[in-house]
Amino acid sequence: MSGFAVVGQKKLNGFVNLHGAKNSVLPILAGTLVVEGVSVIHNCPQLSDVEAAVKILEHLGAQVERKGHTLTVDATYVEGCEIPDVLMREMRSSIVFLGAVIARRKGAVLSSPGGCELGPRPIDLHISALKDLGVSIDESGGVLDCRCFNGLKGTEITLSFPSVGATENIILAAVTAKGTTVIHNAAREPEISDLADFLNSAGANVQGAGSDRIEIKGVKALFSTEHTVIPDRIEAATYLCAAAVTGGKITLQNCVSGHLTPVLSTLKSAGCNIMVHNRNVTLIAPARLKRVPVIRTMPYPGFPTDAGSPMMALFSVAEGSSMFIENIFENRFRIVDELNRMGAKITTNGRVAVVEGVYNLSGANVECTDLRGGAALVVAALAAKGVTTIGKIEHINRGYENLVENLEALGADITRF
Repeated sequence: MSGFAVVGQKKLNGFVNLHGAKNSVLPILAGTLVVEGVSVIHNCPQLSDVEAAVKILEHLGAQVERKGHTLTVDATYVEGCEIPDVLMREMRSSIVFLGAVIARRKGAVLSSPGGCELGPRPIDLHISALKDLGVSIDESGGVLDCRCFNGLKGTEITLSFPSVGATENIILAAVTAKGTTVIHNAAREPEISDLADFLNSAGANVQGAGSDRIEIKGVKALFSTEHTVIPDRIEAATYLCAAAVTGGKITLQNCVSGHLTPVLSTLKSAGCNIMVHNRNVTLIAPARLKRVPVIRTMPYPGFPTDAGSPMMALFSVAEGSSMFIENIFENRFRIVDELNRMGAKITTNGRVAVVEGVYNLSGANVECTDLRGGAALVVAALAAKGVTTIGKIEHINRGYENLVENLEALGADITRF
């Protein structure tokens, strides 16, 4: 068994250099399959989810080499089109390989993905869109058997919800399809734009990424390229919450403040002083945080659902009550019981959580329920009196590189056991 032991109430102070965005690296690695050559991807964090993606690439025949934070993927001789169940279950985002494998191999066979249990994440939007592009899909036996012997053909697709995964799968499938594909009500997340930038650097023609209308003009093939992944905005939000909850001062380096607008706005409303200079974001926390009446998670550019859990831990010790309304995942509040074990006062009703701020949390033995819930426990432990032990940290390892080392450098008393 491994975990973290945290002695709380130590002010954080210092600098953190953000790693590459997990939610950007994974679709980009899937995209390397469409490139009939070598892709050099810089700023790739060393995360268990990234290693799971590498295993899938290697299983399909790609050669992958890591040097520090650079991954080199040679997909020249990719021959496979089947991803076994054991690899699919390692991460929920593995479904993003579907569009890429179909684009490269004119077919794909894979099972339903794994990852955090945050409630139903239907892949109906993915399947419907791929069928519109000309893919024949057999869903029997818990396996997606996809065939496209006559090739993919561009079309117009309107998403009923701006799904990030569906938008990524459509883009990956459409970049080498015949004709033009237009996505209406597309996801607008920065990670979508990053994927488009990577593909365009390889010769694709993707226009409009970052807006709700994306146009993809199919090209015959993609060629070798080099790309640097954007900074991780959720890692940034987590460290900002950690500093704020301890009354500290932190500067994030290699940070795109424009990707964090709703998070920074919420922290300002809570009494934090935020300063932005180029790619540095500095937070100075007040003696006690103030309530923010309502936080609603929404698709980008709204408040990100992945930042909701760490922010909930923050408002657990704020003055007054705050309400969280979760509009993305129905089981996002699974971490509430563990936070309440530490003395938080949080009540939930469906997708609504009311956080009544207390003056102090207390150390306890808690366990991660999911990736961002695990981050919330770390934030809460940093604020708590006494020692908190956090178990099942494999969830945290999926999305945070060198978390213990970075927090120690900021002055936290945290050890891995």
